[in-house]
Amino acid sequence: MLVGREAERRLIEQLVAGARVGAAGVLLVTGEPGIGKTALLDEAATLATGLRLLRARGTEAERDVPFGALHQLLRPALHDLRRIPHPQQAALAAALALSPGESTADRFAVGAATLSLICRYAEEAPVAVIVDDAHLLDRPSAEALLFAARRFLADPIVLLIAARQHESHPLAEADLPSLSLGGVPLEAAQQLVHGLPIDLVARLHRTVAGNPLALLELADSPDELQRLPPGVPMPVPALLADAFAKRANRLSPAARTALLVAAVDDGELGVVVRACKELSVDVAALAEAETATLVAIRDGRVEFRHPLVRSAIYTSADPAERRTVHRAVAGATQDEDRRAWHLSETVLGTDDEVAARLDVAAAHAAGRGAHSVAATAYERAARLTEAPRDRARRLVAAGEAAWSAGLPERADALLDEALALQPPSATKIRAQEIRGDIAVKCGSPAQARDILIAAASECEDEAIATGLLADAVNACYRLCDTVSGLKAAEGIDRLLPAVERPGPRIIGMMASGVAKILAGQGGTDQIRQAIALAPSDELDRDRRRQVWMAIAPLFLRESGTGRALLQQAMLERRDQVALGTLPGLLFVLARDDATTDRWADAATSYDEGIRLARETGQTAELAMNLAGQAWLAAHQGRQECQELAAEALRICTERGLQLGTVWSLFALGDYELGCGDPEAALPQYVRLVDVLASNGLKDPDLSPAPELVEAYLRLGRSGDAESVAREYVVQAQAKGQPWSLARAARVTGVVDESEEDFEKALGWHAETLDVFEQARTRLAYGAWLRRARRRVDARAQLRLAVEAFDELGAAGWADQAASELKATGETARRRVPSTADELTPQERQIALLLADGQSIRAAAARLFLSPKTVEYHLRKVYTKLGIHSRTELAQHLASPSHHPQR
Repeated sequence: MLVGREAERRLIEQLVAGARVGAAGVLLVTGEPGIGKTALLDEAATLATGLRLLRARGTEAERDVPFGALHQLLRPALHDLRRIPHPQQAALAAALALSPGESTADRFAVGAATLSLICRYAEEAPVAVIVDDAHLLDRPSAEALLFAARRFLADPIVLLIAARQHESHPLAEADLPSLSLGGVPLEAAQQLVHGLPIDLVARLHRTVAGNPLALLELADSPDELQRLPPGVPMPVPALLADAFAKRANRLSPAARTALLVAAVDDGELGVVVRACKELSVDVAALAEAETATLVAIRDGRVEFRHPLVRSAIYTSADPAERRTVHRAVAGATQDEDRRAWHLSETVLGTDDEVAARLDVAAAHAAGRGAHSVAATAYERAARLTEAPRDRARRLVAAGEAAWSAGLPERADALLDEALALQPPSATKIRAQEIRGDIAVKCGSPAQARDILIAAASECEDEAIATGLLADAVNACYRLCDTVSGLKAAEGIDRLLPAVERPGPRIIGMMASGVAKILAGQGGTDQIRQAIALAPSDELDRDRRRQVWMAIAPLFLRESGTGRALLQQAMLERRDQVALGTLPGLLFVLARDDATTDRWADAATSYDEGIRLARETGQTAELAMNLAGQAWLAAHQGRQECQELAAEALRICTERGLQLGTVWSLFALGDYELGCGDPEAALPQYVRLVDVLASNGLKDPDLSPAPELVEAYLRLGRSGDAESVAREYVVQAQAKGQPWSLARAARVTGVVDESEEDFEKALGWHAETLDVFEQARTRLAYGAWLRRARRRVDARAQLRLAVEAFDELGAAGWADQAASELKATGETARRRVPSTADELTPQERQIALLLADGQSIRAAAARLFLSPKTVEYHLRKVYTKLGIHSRTELAQHLASPSHHPQR
């Protein structure tokens, strides 16, 4: 019976009751050892009568077993594996080693598969997922469980997790609802402890702060209690470990050895029997440990009463004895990877044979997507390696695995250690390539630039060097460093004649073209040539660099060229559950949509990019998506623009991300200009111009010159406006692309009051998809026509401007256009806001997918949600739109411009 936990029991009852009616609940229970976490979970399992149960427990012995805990947890549900989407099915099968030969599993794909499988299992009956000792889970299992936990919403699932407090693990570092478990009250302590005087129970209660396990253990040794300092609370884990160790020391030598064997292994009785035989110990001696209530033997396993018992047995053993037992267990286990781990514990110094075994175990773990386990195995293999060059190679492999596991600081430390060994050129370059990737995404792009350019200069392989310089251009792009970017482009151009492989060749051409555009040195033809080349299977496999297929076409800003590549890249990343690459692609996709009439889609992509960037720890991508969302909010006149830009600017300042600074300043200026306050907008634009000039950025697409011209004219500074306009026209003509040429023609029309230039601007706009910029031109043109007393002509332009701004949701700009139209003597017919405008980004995303004919399950897989969560959001969509069917939804959202496949 659970004693002293009435409030906690009621909370568990509420969560279980919620699961019964389809409201998911998640709770992380934390507390010190022995505080009663396991007892509370056992009570939860009792309360969950009628629910399907998935249960697992972390153990020290399996902490480095890839997905060991996840396999334990999901075993009852594996018969539903074939009922989840195929990419997820393949990833989970590979992770759990169910299908040898499957392709390498992505850690996020395993998380998505875990979510899908648990939700499938919950379709027949509500499910209780109970995980004990979560601080001892292998990291890949914990990350997969966390991915699912964050997405349970409208599912008949309750997830209860218990973990030791103050222990670092993925579930503790997340933002899950939590309950900190304290000691039981004195009344409960008196119920737990029988036969002791009340004053002694009270003293014991004060000493252990109501810890139930400590109460029970120390109550058996009242003499020990008398020797404790009176009135001083003692550290319970140390007290308990000491008590368990003393109890074990009273056993016979054979029993202590058998107990150590069980502590070294994961408790599988067959392995314990074989290892004891190797050590000439009768395994029957374990009966003594059972009698002493240190272990229980059931279902073919030796289970310790508490994890502290196991750790007390192991740490109190002589080191030489531990090595002997590890060697015996290595010989007894049939799993080659576990054998390698046990053998590694027997080595004093180096052992190349054991290191080679660990190498194989690491490769197996990486192939299953358990990159954190692989990193530990590679690192331990390196420590056992004699030759410095081989040790460096294994440290680089460890660093790469740690980076794949989302552990950038650990990866950097391993790579730095490898480089300190002066490794061969190929190993050194690989280490620098990974360090550059880490720096550009999680650290300093300036550091990444320097690392990558230096590595390329030492690389003798033209294809690899081209890839390194392309990565350097990407870092320079984020830094707005045109000088270094142009030098990298020149290096790429020298290498390209010798590069025959299509993947590096396409990447090199695109990167070189982008660098030249940023520096005002051409580059557009090079990008077009790269886009025209046949798709490359090699490039498809290179997820890290495939982002160039999305970025490069944006620099052309043409209505057709390369836009299909962006859609294809996004679709493939979703199908492959490649979440790690999505934040960057979502920014580019949103940026593309923001230059068309698909602003709602852009907001949705930015929103998802921000969420995924936070979840995956990609600081740079977070800043870029925040800045993009701020820019969009500015054009719509939403005040949240300032909050978004402020967070983006903070990150960009810390990381040196000048590109994010550019977009953020643009957003702040555009917000004020759109609100009709040119005086407040001007300082933001001036600061932006300074940033561009200090970095040598000459791409007219990044220039706020047309906005500056408008602000200057509204403030009566016509001379400044004319000077800025003339300079911008030169830049736009040098690039020769329709988007900037249209803006240049507009500012010329404004300062010269030239109808011909306004008409030219509209002609250039026709070659792009940017509805907002075209409406800006029509507003400026119409305002000029009104001032020229050509009211009928003005009305034609201004009507179209009002209509376009209203459709986009650019309220401030629509008001300005409507005001100009009113000055001509006509009142604008304003668009009535649609209830579709009230949809959240996620609701809109779901609505578009389902309106396009996707099933609930397909939409859930695409968006990494549970089907029940999709249904939950769909109900809210129906309510907001006042509809009742998919057919009505499709009709309501019907638009030739939406792209639901994203």
